[in-house]
Amino acid sequence: MSHYRLLSAACLFVASIAHAETYTVQSPNARVQVAVTNDAKGLNYTLTLDGNKIISDSALGLIINDLPLGNNELDFVGKTQDKIKDSFDLVAGRSKKVFDHYNTITLKFAGKDERKLNVNIVVRAYDEGVALRYLLPEQSGLKNFTIQNELTRFGFASDYTCFGLNLGKFANSHEGEFDPTKASAIREHNLYDNPLVCKTGIGQTTFALAESDVRDYPGSWFTGRGDGGLGVDVRLTPRFDSRADGLEKAAVRATMTVAGVKSPWRVIMLGDTPGALTASSLIATLGEPTKIKNTGWIKPGKTAWDWWNDNQVVLENTNVKPGMNTETYKAYIDFAATLGLEYILIDAGWHEGAAWTNTPGSDVLKPIAAMDLPEILRYAKSKNVGVWVWLQWKQLDWQMEDALSTYEKWGIKGIKVDFMDRSDQEIVDYYHKLLATTAKYHIMVDLHGAYPPNGLVRTYPHYLTQEGVMGAEYNKWSARVTATHNVTLPFTRMILGPIDYTPGGFRHATAEEFPDLRRNTLPYVKTTRGQALAMFVVYDSPLQMLADSPITYSKTDGKWPQPQSEWEEGLEFIKDVPVSWDETKILQGDIGEYIVSARRKGKDWYIGAMTNESSRAITIPLSFLDKGNYSAQVWEDGKTISTLNKSEATQNNKQTITLKLAPSGGAVVVFKKK
Repeated sequence: MSHYRLLSAACLFVASIAHAETYTVQSPNARVQVAVTNDAKGLNYTLTLDGNKIISDSALGLIINDLPLGNNELDFVGKTQDKIKDSFDLVAGRSKKVFDHYNTITLKFAGKDERKLNVNIVVRAYDEGVALRYLLPEQSGLKNFTIQNELTRFGFASDYTCFGLNLGKFANSHEGEFDPTKASAIREHNLYDNPLVCKTGIGQTTFALAESDVRDYPGSWFTGRGDGGLGVDVRLTPRFDSRADGLEKAAVRATMTVAGVKSPWRVIMLGDTPGALTASSLIATLGEPTKIKNTGWIKPGKTAWDWWNDNQVVLENTNVKPGMNTETYKAYIDFAATLGLEYILIDAGWHEGAAWTNTPGSDVLKPIAAMDLPEILRYAKSKNVGVWVWLQWKQLDWQMEDALSTYEKWGIKGIKVDFMDRSDQEIVDYYHKLLATTAKYHIMVDLHGAYPPNGLVRTYPHYLTQEGVMGAEYNKWSARVTATHNVTLPFTRMILGPIDYTPGGFRHATAEEFPDLRRNTLPYVKTTRGQALAMFVVYDSPLQMLADSPITYSKTDGKWPQPQSEWEEGLEFIKDVPVSWDETKILQGDIGEYIVSARRKGKDWYIGAMTNESSRAITIPLSFLDKGNYSAQVWEDGKTISTLNKSEATQNNKQTITLKLAPSGGAVVVFKKK
């Protein structure tokens, strides 16, 4: 049996041998400990937090060329260890400065079978979690090879309550509800997406399973254990070019290089509360550092958007119907310019042959006849508004270099790339190709039909946001977007990176009214005006949409520009709220219940509070503020779901503030230093 012992302050890493070899690494604050064991069972690890076992004895290893490596005892070759205390700045995101502090050990092993394959296990222990990865160093036994799967397991120490998105198939848009489930109900045939978030039952301690730094490798899933035990196993997405008869299911086709072949980081995020995961930047921290030296062209911002509201604007020329035409986008530009929005987004249909599928015959450089794109771009520039355009991923791929170089010359600021709907090795390669090429031509990116974030915000800071979330669009064809779903996302999907939820729906309906009001054009939402505002603080997205129509944001005739007296209630807050932050704190909340987020931009602080279908009165200590007095502007739910109560006060960090949230409601506060 393996014998573990605690590390002393003078010795962070210990190797003891007693019929097994155990190697232990602690986090800088010594609360988190990982122990890797090499014995007759093979490679295994455990994870404890404050001495409490969170991940029980769990396998490590790979299946290479259909044979496992790591399921039997390996020869120990050696180890290296280090302490890192570093930091970096994110161009856009939930926090500007990110601290990269961890203790690490690399364990080097060799197989005992005739292959004699070498494999290294790299472990990093952070105060906020643990990351493990495999490194296959350059070796004569591996030149061109395949990896079918990993042996990586996350054994659970007890029957945790988890929240997961069980999609059940490899090809999909990664959109859905993170439903609560007991760990004992997770089955081998399930396919849970990243992240899988679990409450341990030890106080409010919560952990999340995820991945980061995925390159030359597929995305992963979580399945129930084949032996019926508590916990999940990693399942790799098979390549689409694997044999249709199922006799070969390669996930990775690899060619050995001098640098070796490495897996993504397998990450266990840890928090004393669910909100600690929401505030964490661990997934971004584990991403490959960016090689982009000049980032001055990367400009986060808000954008007016056409698709959700079905191109509904009021046009001066009544002989033209709103739609995919020049007049419509000039109207969106007028709206954006009035509010000082940085961008408009022209969605699907602007170029010849545009389609949702890989339809040949398209030309992403040829606008349709009704779209005078040079005139739209000229007009936008004259109003100080940038332009983004939508593209289907494969249609762009056929013309990528030519298209992106031309877009830069035209003055297009960004592209929304859609319908990848996969996470296999080939589409992962496409992401890196796309993001490297857009960086070359100074084009920002919004990914749709996308797999979950995995650290690319650090590697490619011009990738501002992405989908892979069940957002506001589902209000157009379903009743699935509930307030409970909205307050589950910040603790689940959003912990990985930005979410292009597309907030800003200003047509509100009760749950009872919604079935009769649901529609595709000028759609409704099942939440209040207060929650609509709060989303702009709670949801991370350095490219933030105003999803609704310029008509809906107007009290009167919907023509823009118009004076602020004619704006709908709350629009003045959306106009001014930042989209990228210097600091983020999650003050209160629980998964699927409610959330209170505090964000700092410069000296100003913003609070966003959202609740599920239950009303709440939330009292918030203001100790996060600096010393001195602040003016506080408050927008709370009003007498109806479409109205707001607005108030002002002077407050300081020794006081509290109480926010009253209606069912499915929310509130925002802006604190400005006096």
